[in-house]
Amino acid sequence: MVAFMPPSKKTPVKAPRLSPPRLSPKERARVAEIFARFARHVPEPRTELSYASPFTLLVAVVLSAQATDVSVNKATEVLYKVADTPEKILKLGEAGLSKYIASIGLYNTKAKNVIKLARILLEQYGGQVPLQREALQALPGVGRKTASVVLNELGAEPAIAVDTHVFRVAHRLGLSKGKTPDEVERDLMAVTPERYLTRAHHWLILHGRYTCVARKPKCAQCLVADLCPSRELFLGA
Repeated sequence: MVAFMPPSKKTPVKAPRLSPPRLSPKERARVAEIFARFARHVPEPRTELSYASPFTLLVAVVLSAQATDVSVNKATEVLYKVADTPEKILKLGEAGLSKYIASIGLYNTKAKNVIKLARILLEQYGGQVPLQREALQALPGVGRKTASVVLNELGAEPAIAVDTHVFRVAHRLGLSKGKTPDEVERDLMAVTPERYLTRAHHWLILHGRYTCVARKPKCAQCLVADLCPSRELFLGA
């Protein structure tokens, strides 16, 4: 599926910057180099969820909670051929939608939420996905993380959604000591150089998904291993 390319991708609205932690010049340089290497390796990272419009992106992100992108893409590949707009989703109904997403965890609850949010989009937003955080987070099944993914991917707001991968990588790379996703998000938004903010979310996810994996991180293949304060903990693992 060809990804939707929003015209605003190159000129995102600037998000308020938080006061950065007190970093030494050496530490600032280390953090900047981490993201510079990510940028050289994957200049324009994108979500691995398949979508062709803001609506199909929103639905895919809602379905991806506690599920893999691969499993969601398999389900939506079939679903979106039949229903890829709020109107078509509503016509399927909850039971009809459930049949298409039954392979995804928590599919019954997700079907209810998708049907509800499709109805709200039609009744309140003319079938369009609102690109304001408050409005997005008011939709059924859409929390802060889901909203951040959608807003960042569509270029509406630089945001860093903290999932398990981002949480793990942020701690291992010494980018945050936060104990909650919100605290880690706050730290990452503060220490990430502004020019990398719209892409940092994807880099950290990809790094955690394929290199800095949970049990046995692939330090020998890591492009920022020499900048990682946790590397010694995993050498020989």
